[in-house]
Order: sequence, then C-alpha cells, then structure tokens
Amino acid sequence: MKRFLALLVLLAAAASAFGDGFIYIDDPHIHPPGPRPPAWPSPRPYAFAPLEVTYHHVNVKIDGQVAVTSVDQEFYNPNPQRLEGTYLFPIPKGAQIDKFTMDIGGKPVEAELLPADKARKIYEDIVRRLRDPALMEYADRDVFKVRIFPIEPNSRKHITLSYTQVLPSDSGLVGYVYPLNTEKFSAKPIQNVSIKVELQSDRPLKSIYSPSHAVEIKRRDATHATIGYEITEALPNTDFALYFAPEKDELGVNLIAHRAAGEDGYFMLLASPGADAQDRAVMPKDVAFVLDTSGSMAGKKLEQAKKALRFCVENLNDRDRFEIIRFSTEVEPLFDQLVSASEANRGKANDFIKDLKPIGGTAIDSALQKALSLRPDRADHPFVVIFLTDGMPTIGTTDEGQIIANVKKLNAGRTRVFCFGIGADVNTHLLDRITEETRGFSQYVLPEEDLEVKVSNFFSKIKDPVLANPVIKFAAGVRVTKLYPAPLPDLFRGDQLVLVGRYSGQGSSAAVLEGTVNGVTRQFTYEVNFPGAADRHEFIPRLWATRRVGTLLDEIRLHGENAELRDEVTELARRFNIVTPYTAYLIVEDEDRRGVPLAMQSLSQLNTDGAARREAAENWHFFRSEVQGDKALAGARYGLALKDANVASAASVSGAVEANRALGFSGGVGAGGMAAMPAMSPDDSKARLANYSQQGQLVAGKNFFQNTGNQWVDTLTQKFQNAKRQRIQFNSAEYFDFAAKNSKALPWLALGQNVQFVLDDTLYEIYE
Repeated sequence: MKRFLALLVLLAAAASAFGDGFIYIDDPHIHPPGPRPPAWPSPRPYAFAPLEVTYHHVNVKIDGQVAVTSVDQEFYNPNPQRLEGTYLFPIPKGAQIDKFTMDIGGKPVEAELLPADKARKIYEDIVRRLRDPALMEYADRDVFKVRIFPIEPNSRKHITLSYTQVLPSDSGLVGYVYPLNTEKFSAKPIQNVSIKVELQSDRPLKSIYSPSHAVEIKRRDATHATIGYEITEALPNTDFALYFAPEKDELGVNLIAHRAAGEDGYFMLLASPGADAQDRAVMPKDVAFVLDTSGSMAGKKLEQAKKALRFCVENLNDRDRFEIIRFSTEVEPLFDQLVSASEANRGKANDFIKDLKPIGGTAIDSALQKALSLRPDRADHPFVVIFLTDGMPTIGTTDEGQIIANVKKLNAGRTRVFCFGIGADVNTHLLDRITEETRGFSQYVLPEEDLEVKVSNFFSKIKDPVLANPVIKFAAGVRVTKLYPAPLPDLFRGDQLVLVGRYSGQGSSAAVLEGTVNGVTRQFTYEVNFPGAADRHEFIPRLWATRRVGTLLDEIRLHGENAELRDEVTELARRFNIVTPYTAYLIVEDEDRRGVPLAMQSLSQLNTDGAARREAAENWHFFRSEVQGDKALAGARYGLALKDANVASAASVSGAVEANRALGFSGGVGAGGMAAMPAMSPDDSKARLANYSQQGQLVAGKNFFQNTGNQWVDTLTQKFQNAKRQRIQFNSAEYFDFAAKNSKALPWLALGQNVQFVLDDTLYEIYE
C-alpha cells in the first residue's frame, strides 16, 4: 500500500505544472516563411510570436495542498494590421484541472481542451510551417485552445484566467510550479512580471524554498507566509517553483534527491525551526562589535557604520550580552567585558558610538585578539564577533600568517567571526582566512553600496539563535559526502538550512541533527530516503556544483592552485554552465590540452580569439594572486556568490556580475535579471571575453554551447566522440517521429534547427 501511495505521489508531481499561455499568430506578412538565422540574438525572435506581453501578474492562494492560481496578462499588437490568433495554454501530460475559467476582453470564453496527441499536431504544424522548433518542448502536453479575433493594430488584448489544482507532496515537501517559461515568446521584454503566493497551513510552516528564483519570504505567523517575486523588462525562461513543509516537529527536516542511472546521487536537505519557535527556545547570545575607526574610514563609511551599530544595539535581545571595541592605532573597548543588553548599557553604547571619530592606523591583530579574549564562560551559547574594517593591517602584527595563527590560538573553534570589508583597500585574503578559521563568512561592501543595510540585514538574520553548533550524521547503509555548507551554520528562528551533498548507496536512512539548545545537547532524528534512481529535482545537481565550484575556487585563491582542484573546477563549470571569465579560461585550456575538435569545444569563439584569450589568462592570474584592490574584491565576492548560493541561476548572475567587475565592467544586473553584458566592440578584448563566457544554455540538465558552425552542442559530446551517431534532418518525418518517442529530448530539440546531444549513449545530430 505504501508503494502504491508513493507511486501516486510521483504521478501527481509530474502533473503539477500548469503553463501560462501565449498567442500564436498565423500571418506570413508578419514573419515571412523560411529558415531563421541559426545564431539567435537576444531576445530570440520567435517566428510565431509577433505580439508583445506588456505585463504578467500571477496571484496564488495555497491552503494546505489546494492552490488557486489567478493570471492577469496583457498582449500588445505593435503591428499596423489586424491580426487573428490562437491563445494556447499548454498543460503537462496527465494534468487534471478541477476548475478553469477564462476572461478575454471582459467577456467569459470557453476554451477547448485538446489531449496530447491532438495538441502535438498543432505544435508540429507550427514548427513545420514556420521552421521554428521552440514549441517542441510542449509536444507531449495537453493544451487549452481559444481562437482570438480580431486583434486590432496597435491595440491591447487583456486576458485573465484562473485554475484550481491539488498539489503533490514528496518527502513531506509540498510542491507548486508555475511555468513562466512561455513568457519568453513575447516579441519584446515584458515591462513587469510578478508572482505573489499567499500560503497558509493548518500546521506550522517550516521550510519555504524556491529553487528557481530569488524570492522574498515574509512569515506573518507560524501558519501563514507571503512569497513574492518581481522583475521588470524581462523575458522569463525559467519555471517558477516553490516548496514548503508543514511540520509538527520542533525542527522541520526534509530530504529530496536527484540521481541519474549509473551515477552517485545528489540530495538537498532543508531544515528550519520556522517562525513558531517559542521564546524559550531562543538562546541568549554574546556579541562583540569591532569597528575600524582609522583615518581612512572618514566620511560616509564611518557614518554608515555608526548607524549600523546603533541598529544592532537596539535589536539585541534582553538576555544577550555585548561589547563594542573600536580600533585604530590602539584598541579601545567600551566596557572591557561583555555586559547585559540593559537599557542603561544600550544608552552608554549609543553615546560611545556617537562620539567615534576617524583617526590613526589599523591595528587589526590587536583588535581581533581583544575580541576573541572576551569568549564567555557560557561557551554553550553562541558567541559572535562582527568585525568591520576598510583597510590592511598597519599597526602591530601585520603579517597575514601570524594574524591567522593568533586567531587560531585564541578561538578553539567556537567563536564565529563575521567580517565586513569596506571598499577596495581591504586585504581580502586575510578576512577570508579569518572567517574560514572561525566558521563565519565575509561580506564585501562596494563604495556605492550601503554598509548600514548590509550589516543590519545580517544582524536581523542572526537575532534569535535556536540551535548552536549543529552537526548532521546519517545512518549506515548510505554514504554521504561533499556537504555544503560545511561546517553547518547555527540555526535561527525564521531561517532555514539548505544543505546539499552527494550520496552513494540507496534506501531508507536516518538523519540525526545534533546541536546545543540553551546549554543542553539535543538530537533530532528524521527518517529520510535516498532513492536508487530519481529523475526529478534537476536543480539539485547544479546547486551542489555551484557551491562546490565556489569552495574550490576559494581554496585556489587563498591556498594555491594544484592540478586536482583545477581539473574538478573545469569539469563542473563545463557540465553545469558555471561559466564566467575565470572558469572560461580553464575550460579553453583544458580542451586544448585534450585535443577536443573545434566543433565540439565549449568556447570555440574564445579559443580562436587570441586577444580575448590572453585577457582570460591574465584575469585568472590576478584572481589567484591579488589580495587587495578592485580585482581582489571582485574575486572574493565571486567566490561568496557561489558558495552562498540557494538558487543556482541567481548565483550564476551574481557571479557573472563580479567576474565582469574584475575586467573593469560594473554594469551590474541588466534587463531580465541577467548580468549586464558590455557591448562586443571589435577593439575591446575584455568585452568579448565577458560575452563569450555567457553564451551557454543549461537546458533540462544539459549544458549547451554554440560552436563556430552556429550549432548548439551538448558538452557531453566530448566524452562520446566515438559513440554511435544518428543524424536526423530538422522538420523531417523522422524528426517528428523521434520527438514523439523521446519526450526527454523535447527541450533540447527546442533549441534550434542545428543541435547535437547525447541520449542513451547515442550522439544525435539534428541538422538543417
């Protein structure tokens, strides 16, 4: 019976994604028939989509496992003639809609539901006539179809719809999916895209997690939360996914996995005390605030730092203790000990902060030693040091190695040091090695960023500790390796741990989470399952690889390069599209060394551009050697973006922004939430390097690059050069027959008319 129920859960999960629609225009005057250019510009010109989507708003109400989705979407016809079109609403195979309503132009309409076999004929007909395979990824789905006429010239067509569904549960996690992917068919970037999910449950909500988008989560109370996502000027190409866990336990722990045949698996474990952790469960903490007041902090930096410190002092809990240490040429503590966060002591602290002035040198070693010596006798409670500086050590001990040795001697592994480096003059290697030694992390604040916001956001997150010094173990029978983050951070009320790792073996196991709660060691045991095969949750491998690459690159940056580290970074970056100017250099060098044919190379354009390749080599040298300055700052922030990733796609954008910053580009995030790319000037090798590094696409678990022949090539083809080959002509009967029999390949076919990929040990080549 349990196996039967598990099967039902898996079947329901496959039917959980309901797609938003798009309007197909059958008008040869808009897009003349004939082949499209194989190298798609951005945005890609889809032949069947001459309309623009002006906005796309989604509101979702989830009560338990029942979700009601309401969509408000507007299309605009920028063309000078009246058009006739069909609104297509693709639905995953097997999906069942309990309720579906649609309103077009203020009038209710009935949509015709076509099963997958009839829907496939619609998609294939569009592909045949317009020679654009983009709709192939929907060729195994049912579809709602509504004829829309007229679409007047330079006019808007407003569509609202809603549907109800029962959400599946997998290992205690309830999943919701809304495919924003169809919005890439807009002729222009969409002015505004927003998703709002109002979530309520009969049981306390523990983990709430989106693997697809960097969402904002607001917990109203233990059983209610609002999840929001918004972007402007975008062409979304990733489905929106959300997982949440209603749990009765004190700590909610859930594990899901992905495993391909013949490989070790990947897993993700979510752990959260939720927002309902009782006040008695919140532990008192001890905090030492250490602030650099040297002369270089004069002006905006010191003023922002003082505001941040006042915020932190006012947000201490009543049972907390604290100290403030300012340092320049000398070290000056306020109380010379940890004191209670009483009203009187907070008042003294605010007066002390108000009177801070910038003067003198930078005695980093003495300041750290003073802060670490405050470690309290109640070592079972969290003790954190928040360290703010904008410079290099200039007073006392200035040797990086000796400062780290002093930290190691005083720390004994229990104190967390969190460093905030301000500006480009900090020694990034020193701060990162301090936090590496003390199980903290560094953040670096650019001159244009607000230090007050960074520090106050961080302190709000660590305000209410619930589980200190956690460790996790798994029962025998399943071998778990390469966990990230490692070591585990403390758990706080309203926060959650997102742990990823690799595993071998299979079957049921026990996850034992152990830590300190108010001075008492506690164990929490949860039954989890590591499957022998699992093709869902494709986001887990890339998230694990992103964190792994960030960790390995920091190891290279801080401790030196060796062949093993370099080779693993190269392989993971190539396989999972973790490509920036840093890793692009490693990939090109590796493929040259292995003699990979140019047509199969991941970055063939970079390989044949001598000037850009020299820039890549120089950039990699600076990444490994610079300790301060703009390039060092970019390298440090790049590593943190990858190591701290909760959403792989968002980390990819953040990483690209930082890697481009090392090249001298500070464009930040551009339209559509992607890293802003500099114009590819023929005279600017740095700009070309940045652009070459962003040419790949990760599609349904495979990474594709365009070769010199404008063919999309699966990076796995490099390992299957001698494999069985099958050539299939695009738009032929054989092409559509292959698509009907291999649904897994549909997203890859949608890439274009010229594609190479590996499926079941066969190398397929789609050619025009």
